[in-house]
Amino acid sequence: MKNFALIGAAGFIAPRHMKAIKETGNNLVAALDKHDNVGILDSYFPNADFFTEFERFDRHLDKLKRKGEKIDYISICSPNYLHDSHIRYALRYGADAICEKPLVLNPWNLDALSEIEKETGRKLYTILQLRLHPSIIALREKIQNGPKGKIYDVDLRYMTSRGNWYHTSWKGDISKSGGVATNIGIHFFDMLIWIFGGVKKNNVEQLTAETASGHLELERARVHWLLSIDYNQIPEDVRAKGKRTFRSLTTEGEQIEFSDGFTDLHTLSYEEILKGRGFGLNETRAAIELAYDIRNQKVNN
Repeated sequence: MKNFALIGAAGFIAPRHMKAIKETGNNLVAALDKHDNVGILDSYFPNADFFTEFERFDRHLDKLKRKGEKIDYISICSPNYLHDSHIRYALRYGADAICEKPLVLNPWNLDALSEIEKETGRKLYTILQLRLHPSIIALREKIQNGPKGKIYDVDLRYMTSRGNWYHTSWKGDISKSGGVATNIGIHFFDMLIWIFGGVKKNNVEQLTAETASGHLELERARVHWLLSIDYNQIPEDVRAKGKRTFRSLTTEGEQIEFSDGFTDLHTLSYEEILKGRGFGLNETRAAIELAYDIRNQKVNN
């Protein structure tokens, strides 16, 4: 059994990490969040120590290390702009880090983290759950086994509506979240690059606080993509069913269905990490570079 600590326990994604820690037979020893609405801990680890101040969390983990009860992994679910700092803390503490995407906001942060990995001998992992989705794996294999040199036409649309709170929270601050393309799009960009190869051209058509769209030229695909948190962007027939999210990926006009199981792959991600087969720093670089380029393009909306 491995000992875990978790930073960002009150966030939206944290319960998936708690569930993954539980289902892989490990123990959450301590959790940190400046907000105290963390009753979800009772569902998974009611005996975990909880802290609202980083200094007390740090002191507690240091005491455990001195007693020979060191934390093995620190899971990071904090806001995007804090990932870099929290990863550094985990590695320097002597734990491996498991960080939600985006791993960092700026490509050069990856180089610094790589150096800290070398200095500490610890490992950084990220969650790229779409690479573990059966439908996405099948599509990648189909492309790899298909006609050599074929360039595929791909359309990606993802709309996941958010209320007014979004713009008031850190997610609405592009300096903290990276904007829509980074905050809700990073794993889709990673998926596309993983399937169709590296980026050759990147043209952004629209970039606002709620919507981003553009065209990508990858090694094996021409991609039109649209990401939005605007409820009105969701197709009318989907809204009529009371749904607030729409996810669509088509290749050569063929719909690729990957909605089912989309939120259930964190446990599998943890299983792979615990076996030493998780996705590391270099695997996320291309998507982070792309997202950075998207939000820094000059666009006339």
